[in-house]
Amino acid sequence: MEFKPYNPAEIEPKWQKHWEDHQTFAATNDYSKPKFYGLIEFPYPSGHGLHVGHPRSNTAMDIIARKRRMEGHNVLFPIGWDAFGLPTENYAIKNNIHPAIVTKQNVDHFRAQLKRLGFSFDYSREVDTTDPNYYKWTQWIFLKLFENGMVFRDKTLVNYCPNCKVVLSNEDSQGGKCDVCHGDVVQLPKDVWYLRITKYADKLLQGLDLVDYPENIKQQQVNWIGKSTGAFVNFAITGVDEKLTIYTTRPDTLFGVTFMVMAPEHPMIDKYAGKITNMDAIRAYREECAKKTEFERTQLVKDKTGLRIEGLNGINPLTGKEVPIFISDYVMMGYGTGAIMAVPAHDQRDWEFAKKFGVEIIEVIKGGDITKEAYTGDGEMVNSGFLNGYTNKKDSIARVLEEIEAKGYGKAGVQYKMKDWAFNRQRYWGEPIPLIHCPHCGVVAVPYEELPLRLPDVDDFQPGTDGKSPLAHIDSFVNCTCPKCGAAAQRETDTMPQWAGSSWYFLRYCDPHNDKVFAAKEALDYWMPVDWYNGGMEHVTRHLLYSRFWHQFLYDLGEVSCPEPYMKRTAHGMILGSDGEKMSKSRGNVVNPDDIIDDIGADAFRLYEMFMGAFDQAIPWSTNGAKGCRKFLDRVWRMQEMVVPGDCPDAFSDDMKASVHQTIKKVSEDYEAMKFNTAIAQMMTLVNELYQKGSVTVGEYKALLQLLNPVAPHMTEELWQMLGCEGELAYTPWPKWDEAALVKSEVEIAVQVCGKIRGRIMIPADMTKEAAETELVKHPEVEKILAGKQVVKTIFVPGRLVNFIAK
Repeated sequence: MEFKPYNPAEIEPKWQKHWEDHQTFAATNDYSKPKFYGLIEFPYPSGHGLHVGHPRSNTAMDIIARKRRMEGHNVLFPIGWDAFGLPTENYAIKNNIHPAIVTKQNVDHFRAQLKRLGFSFDYSREVDTTDPNYYKWTQWIFLKLFENGMVFRDKTLVNYCPNCKVVLSNEDSQGGKCDVCHGDVVQLPKDVWYLRITKYADKLLQGLDLVDYPENIKQQQVNWIGKSTGAFVNFAITGVDEKLTIYTTRPDTLFGVTFMVMAPEHPMIDKYAGKITNMDAIRAYREECAKKTEFERTQLVKDKTGLRIEGLNGINPLTGKEVPIFISDYVMMGYGTGAIMAVPAHDQRDWEFAKKFGVEIIEVIKGGDITKEAYTGDGEMVNSGFLNGYTNKKDSIARVLEEIEAKGYGKAGVQYKMKDWAFNRQRYWGEPIPLIHCPHCGVVAVPYEELPLRLPDVDDFQPGTDGKSPLAHIDSFVNCTCPKCGAAAQRETDTMPQWAGSSWYFLRYCDPHNDKVFAAKEALDYWMPVDWYNGGMEHVTRHLLYSRFWHQFLYDLGEVSCPEPYMKRTAHGMILGSDGEKMSKSRGNVVNPDDIIDDIGADAFRLYEMFMGAFDQAIPWSTNGAKGCRKFLDRVWRMQEMVVPGDCPDAFSDDMKASVHQTIKKVSEDYEAMKFNTAIAQMMTLVNELYQKGSVTVGEYKALLQLLNPVAPHMTEELWQMLGCEGELAYTPWPKWDEAALVKSEVEIAVQVCGKIRGRIMIPADMTKEAAETELVKHPEVEKILAGKQVVKTIFVPGRLVNFIAK
């Protein structure tokens, strides 16, 4: 019989159409079955489409989802589009196309690319954050937050991107650069809507004990929240009937405080301006600070700037000594209390500041040379009154807390590095914030029955030059009636950040077409929590924190039944360009997956993405490596010519039984551990063994196709059908290994004469040393090797070799 060559260009579209026509991968509403909910970060549909780095996460979770179906689970593996946001809006402005049109074009392109890769997504549950039927519920959750005191407005210095004309959260402007355009960010005073994520700081930390996340991901969450324990200490101010409160994690060093520093914006400065003799200089310094971003102000490696406040001094509560108060740009009003105590002997930044401004440096912890640098280690307390002689930091802190609480100087406290979430943007392409400003009632919620508050369809969506949203200039949108008192009122014109829609999308997938609630309780109780969430390391702080925060809030309201949204979270390493650099259009090293699929097929592409290296490591792309994976699939395809008929179609031959069972075990375990490269290597080893043998039973071939199917689904389905097997391979039970069959009945060993290899023979795997010494000399191959020689001694290493000392 003549077999046709492997042709992915023919096979892959055939099976993709079959899966779509038959809704092969649609999750069912049979809640009696064991469930598996596998999740990927739903993609932001940019105009550039996918590059080869994007599908890596999808392929990994697709492998797990396909394996779970074969294990009998009802699998939810959904897809959707995180489609609001600045990049689309900026592209729309540049090309004079409405963002809705751009979004649809991009989504259609992405969907076509994903389908071409054969991912087993349930497209019947597709969601789009820009769909009013979706963002109705984003707005609903926002109103629940508003009702429960979790939304507030405050005037503050904000991170403003002049290029994007938008306010950015601290998370979106790290390093003083805009996350979107990478331009410099400046500080501007503005009214900002915040979500009180800090109220959930402890719950977000405690929830990490309930989940299976890699330690480095947990640590990034812990670091971002930045919980610290310490003390709030009140310093009296000379000539003023008010205390200046600071927060410190090292109250044990209070005896070493020799100066204080306030944020230039601290309200006490204006309050007591009449007592300050150098206010003109302070105002000038403030103007310079306003030009700097938060990053520029707080970075450690920079020249220390500051100005002493003439006319106000602090009083150290433990020593009674007056200490000078400075203002400096590295102290921010948004961190702690907006003022710090400075212990220059034991903090390097304070030490450098003290040296520059000629402030006294007092050692309170013995161990270093404070004339050269600050000593930041542990040691014996000195020059510290009742703390002198203490050598344990924990005991020192406990003793000083006891003292300051007894005398009313302060109290123990907790602070967090994480700040409340700045939640508004002055742009068009986002969810409208459903609030109304009434001159009589204040800020009022849009009634639930009026949701969704739709984004108006307008031609002019250019960002305003006045710092306001484009919506502010649409009278028909802005002007409304107060739902409480009926008076003329105005709508909030800022929109939500892109993070809003992605903070709850995993819940909507459970019941995406429900128009009464964001998801039915029965569906949420069955599907949630997500069993396994895989994505990029770039989203393990912000998105993970924001979505866990929203979920925990909904849990507290009784809207969801589990405290954490994701039971397991994993992350993949980045695929770099062939030059070893991050793929980017500007570097010219982007590889389009469409081109690779055209060349070698989707299955070979998927196989290479999983085989190219450890899944959690960054790996450079190699087109030659991808072509090597295509050659492996060609070999698997040609194995149909080696199939030998047998009485039992599922049987393994005696000499291959151990290898097949070993492969089933290793592939099964390695898939679960995301060791895809070693799982594939094991299958390659099995294929090599079968080629060396020159034949394969139907049972062996079927087992190989079952194991390979999650990685190369199109080709394996086609071969399954060609073998005449019943049903779809996608739902065939996952093969099981037999522990007893893992041990081979025979092993190959080397035959040595006086230490030199002369041949190889097969022997029983359980042959003993005694049996070897008497039986092996009678083996036909050994007799030939030893012809004419007298054996003096036999050395046997079980499973490896026999060495005859002969003369």
